[in-house]
Amino acid sequence: MSVIAQLKEKIVANSKETVAKVNKMKNDETPFQHITIAQAVSGMRGINGMVTQTSDLDAMTGIKYRGIPLGEACKKLPQSKGDAPLPEGAFWLLLTGEVPTAEQVAGITKEWHAREEIPANVLKTIDSLPTTMHPMTQLSIALLALQPNSKFADAYSKGTAKKASYWDLVLEDALTLLAQIPIVAAIIYRRTFKGDKPPASRKDLDWAGNFANMLGVTKDEKFADAIRLYLTLHADHEGGNVSAHTAHTVASALSDPYYSWAAGNCGLAGPLHGLANQECLTWLMETMKELNGQEPTVPVITEFAKKTLSSGKVIPGFGHAVLRNTDPRYTLEHEFAKKNLPNDPVFKLADACLQAIPPVLKASGKAKNPFPNVDALSGTILQHYGMKEADFYTVVFSVSRAIGVMSQNVIARLFGLPIERPNSVTVEFLEQAVAKAPKSKL
Repeated sequence: MSVIAQLKEKIVANSKETVAKVNKMKNDETPFQHITIAQAVSGMRGINGMVTQTSDLDAMTGIKYRGIPLGEACKKLPQSKGDAPLPEGAFWLLLTGEVPTAEQVAGITKEWHAREEIPANVLKTIDSLPTTMHPMTQLSIALLALQPNSKFADAYSKGTAKKASYWDLVLEDALTLLAQIPIVAAIIYRRTFKGDKPPASRKDLDWAGNFANMLGVTKDEKFADAIRLYLTLHADHEGGNVSAHTAHTVASALSDPYYSWAAGNCGLAGPLHGLANQECLTWLMETMKELNGQEPTVPVITEFAKKTLSSGKVIPGFGHAVLRNTDPRYTLEHEFAKKNLPNDPVFKLADACLQAIPPVLKASGKAKNPFPNVDALSGTILQHYGMKEADFYTVVFSVSRAIGVMSQNVIARLFGLPIERPNSVTVEFLEQAVAKAPKSKL
């Protein structure tokens, strides 16, 4: 049995009970959450209004992949020779709920290599784009250029796609998209920043290791491990974040995975979402310039942080929309940096920030979570190995997040989730709701 046949078999077998539960719930009118007006006008924050089976996010403990805390999952997944988790394993885990074997991960790697060739017309499309165009824009265009090869779209247009097999067709597209997105990303990086083409794909390397090699930033093997870790940590973050939610909504209309992730990728490009890692590195570099060679000790950074806040500016990389504790992804990246780049000047500054900034933010009362998130270090690690082009960081994020979003798309079609269509209301409607609400007695 091929590894893809194994994967499909496990997806079906391990989802059988859950699918039955979901089908039963589709007519269940049991209320389970009180929604406030503040939530309605504040980005639907905290409203439980969608189902994402692949991962969940707890405010205190952070992200879990299929119920396994991320730190634990990174240790359980098959590893590279440098002890970094392989993202192919995260893909298998998110889809099946099982930690794969090394052989199964190797099978996914082989499958992705078999699907990685980029059509000539897509290459021409990318080459026609100005190199002054933001890399995320180039990636979105490239994803749409790949769309005509969608198996799902083709079967649906021919009337051969049956509802029970939607998930299978979506998985086929997901496998090809995931095979091709790092190749496309490497092409965009080399043409935009280096004015050349990436080295040929190496089928003897794993998915992330090959991506690192094609970027051509350095021959340091630790860069490949940094990319492996990055792509695993950023793979999934439940379904409510902008990129995943956008992709989920688009896919719910039975738009194929290329349309879905092209839309999600556009959401990821926003400064309040995927662009944050770029902003964090920019802030660190500007801080280093202002320090002008001064040692970034905790007292020095404490005063600098106070000065930043008093001037009305924010300190990127600290706090999170959901988390109320240190981001476990940050912890894992911090461990990697401490081990592999302890003397890097930018990391030294970031490390001092870890100790200095949370107390300042806590004392200011402006942050519900004064602790660092993953963005506070990811750019620091990438720049250490030579990828200093911060405009590209969100593209690396997109290569990773595609793993989770593709997994979510497959599961959503397996569950038979319908088109997403919440109601919207006017301000006047909310005013009337307030007026009609029973007044609390003091």
